[in-house]
Order: sequence, then structure tokens, then C-alpha cells
Amino acid sequence: MRLAALAAALLIAGPAAAQDKMTVLLDWFINPNHGPLIIAQERGLFADAGLEVEIIAPADPSAPPKMVAAGQADLAISYQPQLHLQVAEGLPLIRVGTLIASPLNCLLVLEDGPVKSIADLKGGKIGFSVAGVEEALLVSILAQEGMTLDDIELVNVNWSLSPALMSGQVDAVLGAYRNFELNQMDIEGVAGKCFFVEEQGVPPYDELIYVANSETLNPEMLKRFLRATELATQYIVNHPEESWDIFRATSAELDDELNKRAWRDTLPRFALRPAGLDAARYAGYEAFLSEAGLIEGIRPVSSLAIDLGAE
Repeated sequence: MRLAALAAALLIAGPAAAQDKMTVLLDWFINPNHGPLIIAQERGLFADAGLEVEIIAPADPSAPPKMVAAGQADLAISYQPQLHLQVAEGLPLIRVGTLIASPLNCLLVLEDGPVKSIADLKGGKIGFSVAGVEEALLVSILAQEGMTLDDIELVNVNWSLSPALMSGQVDAVLGAYRNFELNQMDIEGVAGKCFFVEEQGVPPYDELIYVANSETLNPEMLKRFLRATELATQYIVNHPEESWDIFRATSAELDDELNKRAWRDTLPRFALRPAGLDAARYAGYEAFLSEAGLIEGIRPVSSLAIDLGAE
């Protein structure tokens, strides 16, 4: 009887449910900023959530959000400041989760250089990589000392931020990540100092977020994805050394001193509640960009971000 009952149960259950396939585009090559995704993948948390997740590093870092908007991927890792600009331009994008819940960007100078305060930047050269948002940040930072962009010289150094600073090409760089460039310079024997943007008049924001197509997103599938990354983040926080060993074992290129230090410095910045939304943060940054003249008008938070965990 027991065998017959078991056979009947198996027939009713049928074959195992197929996993939902997802494509996630990174913002850059794989690095410690992406820790929760890699740990979720390696520890089988995505599979446990019924997901088959393909993680892709882009050839062009600016392309992922546009590809999601075009329906070519389910999710992209992007930046909150860029989201505001792209939604204002009409792209069908919306924030569905957070990866890094605080700014990483900083104004970086040499520790033993002439710039000891923001006021010392007057008449100096400041390197940058991306026009637009970074200029707005700089306007806000300089205003704390009664200065404007006319008081400094902007130099586009592309992505060569720390080399431009160390070589003396510029007096400071904006766009450097406090968990990477500071460590990179220290490893090369040059001490740097960060002026943290959120302490210099810039409203706080989420550095890295998950964006989906606002017209075609699958809420149920995304909830499972975010829950898996939440569990991965919990594991990273509870087991930092073990999670580092898992992360670095995925590629020989990751197993070096820079990534080890960056892992340590990034760990406290991962969003513990990836789905959770701070609506005031998005409203405040929208107003900041509008006042800076980078967007026209102010969009409601509901057109920028959603809290899938509250649905």
C-alpha cells in the first residue's frame, strides 16, 4: 500500500518545475561590489529560488540600462544618479532593488599633497570621468566654501583617475571609489585622502541599484531574485572570510590584494534589505538634479523606484 501511495504521489507531482531564466547585466567587470550576486550564484541560492541567472559583464559600461529598456535583459546594475537622468529622458526604467546602499564616490586627493580642505581646490585642476552628474556634485561641494566651477579647472581624465592624481596631472579627482582607488593607491605606495560627497553638501544616494524595464518587469520573479541576494548578503556579513574565499575562487583575476581589501571595505555597504526603498532618498536626489539644471521638472518617486517587498 505504501509503495502504491508513493507511486501515485509521484505521478501527481509530475516532473520538477523548470527554473525561470534571468539575465543580469553588470555595470562593470566582476568585482567585490557584485559580491551578493556571486555568492548567491555559487551557494545555489538562485537555484533554490527557482532561478537560472546569467550574469554578464558588459563591453560598454553605459549599455546595460539601455539594453534593459530595449527588452534585451531582465535586470541591469546601474547607479541611482543615472537612473534619474535616464527616466527624465523617457527610458522605461525603474529601480527594483539596491545593491550598494551608500555613495562610494569621493573627491580624492593626495594625503601629503597641497589640498587639505575643499577651499584649497581654488585655482586647481580636478579630474573627472563622466560629465553631467559629477559636475552637479562638484557644484554642491564647492558651494560649501563659496566657490563655483569658475574657481577650478575641470580635466577629463577618462577612467584614469588615480594615475592622473598620482602623476600630478590634476590636484584632485571626482568619481573615485573609496573602496577601490584608495586601496589601489596605497598598494602602489601613495597615500590618498577622500572627501566623502555625502559629507560635502550632496544628498545621500544608493550607489548601485538593480533596474528593470518598467513596462515588462516580472514582479514575482524579481522578488525571488532579491530574496536570494538578501540571503547572500546575510551570509557575507556573517561569514566575511568564508564568503571572500568563495568569491575569489571564481576567477584567478579576483584573487589579489586589491580585491581582498576592496571586499573588506565594501562589505558594510551592501544593502541588507535589497528590496527595501527609501522614498525620501529618491525624492531628495530628484530635487537635487532638478535644482542643478540636469533634469526638467520633478518626477514622483513612483516613476523612479518601487518596493517589491511591500507588494
